[in-house]
Amino acid sequence: MIAKTFFGFEEILAKELQMLGAQDVEAGIRMVSFKGDKGFMYKANLSLRTALKILKPIYHFKVTNEEGLYKGISGINWSQYMNSNQTFVVDSTVHSDKFNHSEFVSQKTKDAIVDQFRNKTGQRPSVDKAFPDLRVNIHIDKDQCSVAIDTSGNSLHQRGYRTATNIAPINEVLGAGMLLLSGWDGQSDFIDPMCGSGTLLAEAAMIACNIPANINRKEFAFEKWSDWDNELFDNIVDSLLKKVREFHYTIKGYDKAPSAVLKAKANIKNANLEEYITIAERNFFDTEKETEGPLHMVFNPPYGERLDIQMEEFYKNIGDTLKKNYPGTHAWFITANLDALKFVGLKPSRKIKLFNASLEARLVKYEMYEGSKRTKFQVSDSTIE
Repeated sequence: MIAKTFFGFEEILAKELQMLGAQDVEAGIRMVSFKGDKGFMYKANLSLRTALKILKPIYHFKVTNEEGLYKGISGINWSQYMNSNQTFVVDSTVHSDKFNHSEFVSQKTKDAIVDQFRNKTGQRPSVDKAFPDLRVNIHIDKDQCSVAIDTSGNSLHQRGYRTATNIAPINEVLGAGMLLLSGWDGQSDFIDPMCGSGTLLAEAAMIACNIPANINRKEFAFEKWSDWDNELFDNIVDSLLKKVREFHYTIKGYDKAPSAVLKAKANIKNANLEEYITIAERNFFDTEKETEGPLHMVFNPPYGERLDIQMEEFYKNIGDTLKKNYPGTHAWFITANLDALKFVGLKPSRKIKLFNASLEARLVKYEMYEGSKRTKFQVSDSTIE
């Protein structure tokens, strides 16, 4: 199988798959390949935090023109995967000078599938883009065509808990990946000081408690397949829920917009995570650390793309607030405004290249020490002497 993901998440997705028990895990570009049985396919869709889709490859062939594409698709016995009364849709990705348009590839694939059924049975399956029984995925790279069936359906970032969103909500898979890259493991207090509709809070709580990422989803594509095993699926859900763990710290979210706070609270309630998360209407720049011990902070500040802010002043305030009010904090945030980082006034200890939609971004880390870093090292030096 193939798990698709965002650029920069390949290694953490590979690690997730290994922890779940996948075989032959191999990271590629924006994807990780692995092996597993039907039950593992169900488990992967339910559990993976950084996967966008799980594809099951069924055929691979060389292709140089539209006739070769039609012939290759016709060589697959499509009655193995659906019947003429069912619906399907074709999604295509093309990186080839032999084919200019993914839409053309999808159309040609559809024709080959429909013609095969019509020739064999006199009936043809219909295309349904919204709720198909089968999703066919075509990937052409140069002269290589891979055919897969989509086990997930809608992208796995659609967890099922977020019904209310703000102007610039963060994708759930991006949020989970940021948290895992930041080293969040649920072993300290957590805060998102610009929480928007609450995505990072929900993902942080699910990681901390080992709650399956997609437990709130209404459906997966494999539920419409002829070999769908409801009992096996229920058993896997039960076994995953038995591994949910206790959480002994706090998860807090702030936002200065009352509308964002209301939406965040509604989403956290939908996700059944209210017992772990508190959300308050507060401006981060007027707050200070309220807990003892280490604090893990991850947030998604405005970039100036869709929210109008005074960029220089805003990012300076982030740095000043962290410096003055948040000792003992590991603070991470993502921004696609790379110039704005200059105004934070702190040196990041890490910078990780990511993409937020089509925007190139950086996930940056700032380490706030208890007292100054200089004092910390002087103390440790004198101890050694």
